[in-house]
Amino acid sequence: MTGPTSANPTLLHTAESLRARTRAGRRAVVMTMGALHDGHASLIRAARRVAGPEGEVVVTVFVNPLQFGAGEDLDRYPRTLDADIKIAAQAGADTVFAPDVDEVYPGGEPQVRVGAGPMGTVLEGATRPGHFDGMLTVVAKLLHLTGPDVALFGQKDAQQLALIRRMVRDLNFPVEIIGVPTVREDDGLALSSRNRYLAPGERRTALALSQALFAGRDRHAAQEALRARAASAPASRARADALNAMGESRAAADAHAVAESTDPSAPGGGPAAVVAAARLVLDEAARLHPPLELDYVALVDPADFTPVRPGHTGEAVLAVAAKVGSTRLIDNIPLTFGAAV
Repeated sequence: MTGPTSANPTLLHTAESLRARTRAGRRAVVMTMGALHDGHASLIRAARRVAGPEGEVVVTVFVNPLQFGAGEDLDRYPRTLDADIKIAAQAGADTVFAPDVDEVYPGGEPQVRVGAGPMGTVLEGATRPGHFDGMLTVVAKLLHLTGPDVALFGQKDAQQLALIRRMVRDLNFPVEIIGVPTVREDDGLALSSRNRYLAPGERRTALALSQALFAGRDRHAAQEALRARAASAPASRARADALNAMGESRAAADAHAVAESTDPSAPGGGPAAVVAAARLVLDEAARLHPPLELDYVALVDPADFTPVRPGHTGEAVLAVAAKVGSTRLIDNIPLTFGAAV
């Protein structure tokens, strides 16, 4: 195998033809449902780096019917295989594996499926019942059909990534899972195949998703900066009260903020404040024309997607989902609470 090339990758439709290919080095797989964009291209480029010049990068293109519930957009989901092959080639793919439904599900929909468990019932799972069971089932099948050493998935679908990692660990799949950071437009909108459904006015409203996440991130950064100050120069509420008594209101407010930064139960601070900052932006977007219809905004533990509690330390994910017009969009950013100072 060689590195990125301007020539078209080999297009294969059966697992048998994929297994027949000579392998030298690592095989890295990027799973997609087609309609590739720059976000997918970043995954493929990352896979190229992981596989190395002697390895193989396989891009799967398969619109999985098990992931679509009643009333969702299976029929109108874009199928653009020729364009996908060109994008895959430019990003460094060696092979595009585009099986049909009968290849992946011989004999019809499978009676035995992978269950997502409790993590699959919250947030996206609550809104789209059964979605994650269908997603994990096809990922498991494609891991078997492609036999990769490593598989790469985007962090934009954070709950999906967490569930795939859990499945691989719980079911002993011999594959390394790598998450790749979200790719955004210049205005902050996360790249998604569904963005093409947005009319110009809808796209302007949709920017509230990323703006809300950035507002939460900024609130979090301010809290962490205060916490760092408190660690290097402790400030007590008693000192703040004393400053107030002296009429030093600005210094008192600053000292009070620094003191509160070390108290996770203090009102106006901690994880709740991060969510509140994001929700303020989303509430404003609900009054736009067209409006944003919020599904959820949540700050969760990436290990199990349960809400983080006051005083949480370590990794967290600030996640949002909403509809604009008829298009449902999701986005998230990672945050770290209580990082070493």
